[in-house]
Amino acid sequence: MLMESKRGLYFIWVFINFSILSSFSQAQPSVSLDDFIKDYAFKTSQPKPKTGALYTVTLPSNFSGIEASIARFRSASFWQRGANFSTFYIPPRVLAMPFAKRIAIVYKNLGNLSSEYYNVPNYTLVSPVLGFRVYDASSSNPTTPGRNLNVSIRGDPIMVRFPLVPVLEDQNVTKSCVRFGHNGLVEEFSNFVVPNLCVTRQQGHYTIVVPYVKNEENEDFFKKRKWWVIGIGIGVGLILLILVGSWVYKMMVARRIRRMERESEKEVAIDSIWIRSTSKMPSATVIRTQPEIENEYVP
Repeated sequence: MLMESKRGLYFIWVFINFSILSSFSQAQPSVSLDDFIKDYAFKTSQPKPKTGALYTVTLPSNFSGIEASIARFRSASFWQRGANFSTFYIPPRVLAMPFAKRIAIVYKNLGNLSSEYYNVPNYTLVSPVLGFRVYDASSSNPTTPGRNLNVSIRGDPIMVRFPLVPVLEDQNVTKSCVRFGHNGLVEEFSNFVVPNLCVTRQQGHYTIVVPYVKNEENEDFFKKRKWWVIGIGIGVGLILLILVGSWVYKMMVARRIRRMERESEKEVAIDSIWIRSTSKMPSATVIRTQPEIENEYVP
């Protein structure tokens, strides 16, 4: 009895922990992805990485649509020179806080998986989500993930370049820059200063969005198609119902006829006669009643 109770408590404990982990991953998928890429970037980095060199991070196959890279800097040189890569330009006079002797910057391009982790209500993403975060890399072991650091910008802002932004048919649609915080929520919303270039003073994830426009013609088409499908389904259902009902009725009539035939076989057989060679009718055997003499005296 005691063993069964312990086993039941164990399963309850496992279920509660699994529920908590599942709810966390569903509520904050971007946080889980951010931390996963950071840990993977540190653990798969070079044994002796060069300062300022950008290294590509090879992610597992189920994240093949995401590009990631990592670069390490000394805080003093980073303050003096900043960093300039293909999609991000971090100017000089950017300080990582709290202070760390060495820092690591992890860059991300979520590519075609962007909309699975980030979204803006009533807006459509027209570019991949690009992001970077700064971490403490002071540990002597380059594969040890560091703590998250904030940035304090004392000079020019950070610039984010978007190389792939589609040309919209409607030129009156306004494109906007969006910055997501570490929790995956929108923290900054601004207009373009330069085409395909977002300007910010914070680290995070960035994308370009346009207002979501409903296509009334497509909606009407889908509504009409929906009613057509419903009507066809009802019609097919009625036809099947009629066919099944007819089949059931015929089966009941045939069953009744067979029952009557079996009952008739149990009774006295009645002969049949043909009338004018066209009709057949039942005919009973002719039996004459024998005459009886009422009186034996015969004159």
